[in-house]
Amino acid sequence: MLRPSDHIDSEQAAASDDATMGRLGFVGWSRWIWRQLTSMRTALILLLLLAIAAIPGSIVPQRTSDPNGVSQYFADNPDLAPWLDRLQFFDVYASVWFSAIYLLLFISLVGCVLPRSKHHWDALRAAPPVTPHNLSRLPSHLTARMSGQEAETVMSAAHRLLRRERYRVRRYDTADRLTVSAERGYMRETGNLVFHIALVGILIAVGLGGGFSYTGQRVVVEGQAFTNSLLAYDTFNPGRFFRDRDLVPFSITLDKFSTRYEERNVNAVGQPIDYKAEVTTQVRDQAALQQVIKVNAPLDIGGTNVYLLGNGYAPSLTVRDPSGNIVYQETVPFLPQDRNLTSVGVVKLPDGLAKQVGLIGFFYPTVSEGHSGAFFSMYPDLIDPLVTLNVYVGDLGLNDGVARSVYALDTSRMTKLTGTKTDLKSLELRPGQSAALPNDLGTVTFDGVKRFASLDVHHDPTQGWVLAFALAAVAGLLTSLFIPRRRVWVSVRKVRGGVVVEYAGLARGDDPTLSAALARIASAHGSDLGLVRD
Repeated sequence: MLRPSDHIDSEQAAASDDATMGRLGFVGWSRWIWRQLTSMRTALILLLLLAIAAIPGSIVPQRTSDPNGVSQYFADNPDLAPWLDRLQFFDVYASVWFSAIYLLLFISLVGCVLPRSKHHWDALRAAPPVTPHNLSRLPSHLTARMSGQEAETVMSAAHRLLRRERYRVRRYDTADRLTVSAERGYMRETGNLVFHIALVGILIAVGLGGGFSYTGQRVVVEGQAFTNSLLAYDTFNPGRFFRDRDLVPFSITLDKFSTRYEERNVNAVGQPIDYKAEVTTQVRDQAALQQVIKVNAPLDIGGTNVYLLGNGYAPSLTVRDPSGNIVYQETVPFLPQDRNLTSVGVVKLPDGLAKQVGLIGFFYPTVSEGHSGAFFSMYPDLIDPLVTLNVYVGDLGLNDGVARSVYALDTSRMTKLTGTKTDLKSLELRPGQSAALPNDLGTVTFDGVKRFASLDVHHDPTQGWVLAFALAAVAGLLTSLFIPRRRVWVSVRKVRGGVVVEYAGLARGDDPTLSAALARIASAHGSDLGLVRD
């Protein structure tokens, strides 16, 4: 018996080499890569990778939000920090690897959504499918015999019932039976598409928001005002597309800062319960307003959010020369060091005295003395305040052309005159007291104490869009989870003395309520007609 030359049992096929697949080529490989990238599995993997890639941004300080923390991290980890910097761990959200995942996720989602949207649009416009010939083979199936009724009457009633149940219906009658095909649940796929489109919208909004937004920090002492301008910020981090004219002209004056502490629970005495910054705000050409900023209640002014980040004490100090002339008079924010607000601050005096002078101060809201003679604060509220000052003379390093922090004093080229390892004790001042500086340099006076608040100003023009897309994503996800996709068929066949009605249902995916829904339709059909089932 002759066989084709390519038959498995033919002599030519046996003698030939094993079959090999043809080469895909550039176009073939491009199509394969595109199909892999735009698959839903790839999109989910990229979404997971994006969440994992964002973890370092919450563990390692970021230059955009905490530049001082980055500097401190380099000081604390001199060996590890340079390697993390090479891997862009201090700029996670602007790094090459994070941006690559972000862009690939965006492309994958768009590639998933567009074909599915077209397919869904075509499905919405298409008629329900033709009734299968053998309904008994479907997962859910019921049969009822109805006596003394016409087939057309029964079918018309089924048609009306399914339309009332919000099914899309179409009649498919044949010579031996009357049938109606119905389907519903396209909102499930609509919700699924809305969810994915909303994710794309969130990605776009977050990307644009990062380019047009800005973040700045400013420490404001009670009685002082802050104006929304570049020069007024202590630190400022603009987006890539930021322009100076994007700053909304407004001002914030800190009228009073108050803190409420726990006093009843002996195990939590001194724990802060509530922070409140009472401010006066004013937008250009508008009336001033009295408002309040709390930790979980930011201030919204001119489309910009102002958050309360931290607080502390700001001692007011006055320094005079030997002749009594005032050379320095400022309220200096001291940075808290512990939960009882023991704070450290710096005063730099480059001019006005015989030498350049630097003061490192320690402030204790409620001072107490330990067994070793060292001071500490035993309570964070202002009950018995004390300031101690260590005096340094020498070169402050202000003429080197290098930026210096106002909260740190470089003592490498200075001589310590008071404090430990010197012949003089630190200057100790309570409110209203004065003390002489060593070597007849002058005097320093502790005038009083004010509170300060650390404000974070954040402007993101796309945050409303992000919220809208997030709500749309949640709504689409819930819709896709709770609306079942079903097809129902009803067939009416004439028999002697009446008709036989078949009900069948098919679900797309898992639908444990399909049988119950089909039974409910059959029951409602009989009730509408008043038919008696055999």
